[in-house]
Parts: sequence; structure tokens; C-alpha cells
Amino acid sequence: MKALMCTAFGPIDRLRIDDVAIPEPAAGQVRIRVKAASLNFPDALIVQGLYQVKPALPFSPGAEFAGVIDAVGDGVSAWRPGDEVVAFTGHGGFAEQCVADVHQIAALPPGMTFEQGAALVLAYGTSLHALQQRARLLQGETLLVLGAAGGVGLAAIEIAKALGATPVLGTAGSDEKLSRARELGLDVGINYRTQDFAVEALAATGGKGVDVVLDVIGAEYWDRNMKALAPKGRMVLVGLMGGATTPANLGMLLSKRLQVRGTVLRARSLEEKALATRAFEKSVLPHMASGRIKVIIDRAFPLEEASAAQAYMETNANFGKIVLEM
Repeated sequence: MKALMCTAFGPIDRLRIDDVAIPEPAAGQVRIRVKAASLNFPDALIVQGLYQVKPALPFSPGAEFAGVIDAVGDGVSAWRPGDEVVAFTGHGGFAEQCVADVHQIAALPPGMTFEQGAALVLAYGTSLHALQQRARLLQGETLLVLGAAGGVGLAAIEIAKALGATPVLGTAGSDEKLSRARELGLDVGINYRTQDFAVEALAATGGKGVDVVLDVIGAEYWDRNMKALAPKGRMVLVGLMGGATTPANLGMLLSKRLQVRGTVLRARSLEEKALATRAFEKSVLPHMASGRIKVIIDRAFPLEEASAAQAYMETNANFGKIVLEM
């Protein structure tokens, strides 16, 4: 089978498509013929050896994908060849076939394309856990989403609205992206290129600040996040696109009695990922079926153009997710 392989940690452009052996499912696993796999920023860090999770070399990146089961291992009774599924394995998805533990898969929702399914688990699972478990977002509370036009950001908007948050504020780098995000439930759009999102968040909440900030950027926005939060507010950090270290001013953290929490889906144990998958099935998939939550795909690239897809993602021009098609 063909797979995009990382044989040594280093620049993304060193990845090559190789012919490798077809994997066999072990007990409790299934093998999936991959139809589409989603790109995520951590994939670029993993192949460079810069992420907290370092798979054994050689490996294929690609944390999440969708496809059709074509073989099952011993002890697997709930799934059979021909079942259409989505999967979150952490790596291995940029290949024509991949094995997954049964706890890492869920049924592809009816009416959803493989491309949408491939972009489903990581963004929506991360956002659901961040808002529901880490932030404890309540009905009627206010939320500010940084990076509202990306996969996690758009998922957070939809999940927050389903949870009853209002208003939901979000940042993006263009008015066009913000306009499209409003169609998915964003109440207040903030163009971070022309506006100070902390000032706008205070203005939109009558000077109080927001109850929760969901941050995919990291170090770059620490001070503005603290300013944007209401007293006793919570910030949940889910990404480090803007860096991992900052000379933080801790004054507002103390005076406003703020909470800062982090979460990451990839680094969790298999048991934790299984629980996250089940919570995802219970809390997100029903809204998918009803049409209240939609998965937005910006562009799809063939596997052979993985480098071009990664370069496009780094331009930050996308609205929604970028996927590879096998």
C-alpha cells in the first residue's frame, strides 16, 4: 500500500510516499481502508520531533481519518468489514490502510461524506472536552474563541451554541471569514488584524469580560486573554500556534481570580481517548444528524500533494478543515 512516511524527524518536505506492507489488525483492532484523512497543525510538529508525542520511526502522520473497515482482529464483534467509520489514532492516517483499536473508532454519521468524517473527531472532540469538561461552560455564559475560522474554532462555535452559550465571540483574520462564521452561530466577529480583541470583548459584554476564552494560539495572546476575561473567568488552552513560552504578567490572574487550564487529545491514554470518543458520540453526533452542527471542508488534496496541502494550511487562508484523499 502507499503511505506518506516519516523515516527521520525533520522538515516536512522530507516526507515521501512509499510502498509499505499492509498492516494486520491485532486482537481488539480493525483495519480501515482510508478514504480521507484530515490535516492538523500538530502533524507538522510530530514529524519534526517537536511534539510531546513521538511515535516510533518510521511512521505515517495523520491523526484522524475516515474510511471502510476491511478486516477485523480477534475478539471484535461489534464491527464488520464494510462498516463506514471515523477514527482517531494519533498517527498512521496518511496511508491507504490503517489499523485502529475499536475504542478509537465511531460510525460515520449518516449522510456525511468521508471528507467530513475525516475532519470530525479531533476538532469536535477537542472542542467538546475543552468547553464541557475543562471550562465547564454553562448555558447563558459568554465565550471568546480565538482562531474562529479554523477547524477547532468552528467546532467550538457550534458546540458552544448547542450548549446554550451567548453571546459567542470569535476572532479571525478577515471580514469574509467572520461573515461565514456568523452563518454557523458566531454572534460577534472580531478581525484581529484591525481590532484589539480584548477591547472588543469588553465592549461586547458591557465592560464585564467573557466567562471563557478558548485559545488555540498560546503565548502570543496571554496578556490580552487575561484582559478579556471577566472576574472568575476561565481560559482553556488547546493549541500553541503562537508559541509555548511567554513572560506572563500574573497580576490579573490573581486580582481577577482567573483559572487557566490546558487540554490536548493526542497525548491522552488509550482509555482516556476511548472515553472522549464515547462522549463525542453522545454529545456531538446527535447534533450532526439533526443538521445543527456541520463540518466545513475548505479544500481536499490528493495524498500525492500532501506537501502542498501542508503549505496551504500554513498560509492560514483556509476556512474550515483541509483533508487528504486517498
